[in-house]
Amino acid sequence: MAVVGPLSVIFNLLLSLLVSHLHFTILTQGEGRWEDKYPFIREASTFSSFSDSYDYIIVGGGTAGCPLAATLSTKFRVLLVERGGVPFTNANVSFMQNFHISLADTSSTSASQFFVSTDGVFNSRARILGGGTCINAGFYTRAGPSYIEKAGWDSKLVNESYPWVEKQIVQRPNLAPWQEAVGGTIFDHFGRRHSAAELLASANPNKLDVLVHATVQKIDFDTSGKKPRAVGVIFKDENGKEHKAFLSTRKGSEIIVSSGAIGSPHILMLSGIGPKAELEKLNITVVLDNKFVGQGMSDNPLNTIFVPTNRPVEQSLIQTVGITKKGVYIEASSGFGQSGDSISCHHGVASAEIGQLSTIPPKQRTVEAIEAYRRSKKNIPHEAFRGGFILEKIALPLSRGNISLVTTNPDDNPSITFNYFSHPRDLKRCVNGIRIVEKIAKSKHFTNFTQCNKETLDRLLNMSVQANVNLIPKHTHNTESLEQFCKDTVITIWHYHGGCQVGKVIAPNHKVLGVHRLRVIDGSTFKESPGTNPQATVMMMGRYMGVKILRERLGKAAGL
Repeated sequence: MAVVGPLSVIFNLLLSLLVSHLHFTILTQGEGRWEDKYPFIREASTFSSFSDSYDYIIVGGGTAGCPLAATLSTKFRVLLVERGGVPFTNANVSFMQNFHISLADTSSTSASQFFVSTDGVFNSRARILGGGTCINAGFYTRAGPSYIEKAGWDSKLVNESYPWVEKQIVQRPNLAPWQEAVGGTIFDHFGRRHSAAELLASANPNKLDVLVHATVQKIDFDTSGKKPRAVGVIFKDENGKEHKAFLSTRKGSEIIVSSGAIGSPHILMLSGIGPKAELEKLNITVVLDNKFVGQGMSDNPLNTIFVPTNRPVEQSLIQTVGITKKGVYIEASSGFGQSGDSISCHHGVASAEIGQLSTIPPKQRTVEAIEAYRRSKKNIPHEAFRGGFILEKIALPLSRGNISLVTTNPDDNPSITFNYFSHPRDLKRCVNGIRIVEKIAKSKHFTNFTQCNKETLDRLLNMSVQANVNLIPKHTHNTESLEQFCKDTVITIWHYHGGCQVGKVIAPNHKVLGVHRLRVIDGSTFKESPGTNPQATVMMMGRYMGVKILRERLGKAAGL
């Protein structure tokens, strides 16, 4: 609802304040105070270095870290450290209609940390308890049996671990009309998100400590033996004060890094595990020379076509996925350009702004240029933002990149390269996917929203090329070359993975090769992204590995 005319500014401001108040009321009163439900979550500054040691220290309270911590705490004392804050009172995280606003927030306190890969593609990484499940589109789908078999996982335990997650946070979606053209979701029927952070409700509150705004500086090692031995974690609290958490000397105690595909290799390198030459350039003491840390990075390239409609469409995120025989997935989103706050920011995958940077030379396409456009486009009519996107994503990309250090500050993003479409098979799949999208845009269902013939589709392709989706030089009016279209309009859907892969950085049991008492458990260990969306499998893996570790350590006494 929006009002135009002399009173429009005042009315819409009051309406916005009312909605914000209702959201705040729901967040603070709807299910009781989060502090009562999660009494073990506290600010990092409350930590005492004289606290008892922990059986497990988990670095990263994200998609894998939360279910892992909840599981391990049923039997042992666990410390979970997370650099971000809590999601429970953050309306931009909690409500589907604010999905794009969280991603557009580039402030230092945002739930998402903005970065641009060296490829020129805008991207984000989570910075909040619950990780990527707090800033994603919510789609939930299990990995197929072939993926489970290839990973070497115990299928019985896998099929017990998925339901453990699903019973707590997964919902059946009500399909919006736009979605019918193309699982499950972690958004409930009221549009409220249920993230991995809520899996902490299954923890033993007497054995779990969760510190938020705790930024890990490095893992500490004892290097006096034949192999380096992890002994603790050094972190800074929200005030910049440094603390050290100690690992118990009991047999089986471990530090587990679960900081995501970017965070985990980044932390290993800052701690002295990585390519020797790169570490020495930044005067980092080498604990273990491993040239594979940060290598094998991959991101599923995404290309979209914006389809303007003849009327407003309901807001919807990805609820269904079309699985094709061409090696691509077809997805859809709609309605995220129609509100006043939406027109005031850029949204990456959900951007309906057309022509933002097309007249600016590539080297001048800076964050400042984007911000200038964001301010100027507030006068664009709402009608220009009506519509939705048809998305095509490469299922199993073969192109590979890497992560390298830029500074020794853990708050700074490392240099990240994905090398999109460097493998010719990826480019061929993209072309096939765009052809499928063209057919969908001309289908009977979509003609209910707009008329699409070949001339219209050519215009849509050119509009998509001109959009502000990345910093790659554009080749406008070249719709005859779908290969060029794929390269020009590539964006991310945040399914990047790799950097700490099995057999190169970790063993099949996720223990870091060449080091004692250290594991990595998250998407950085994947060679391929599981299923159509990885979050289900990453949460499952947190539970799965937690149970495996307890069984290894306790045997039948684990009771799991």
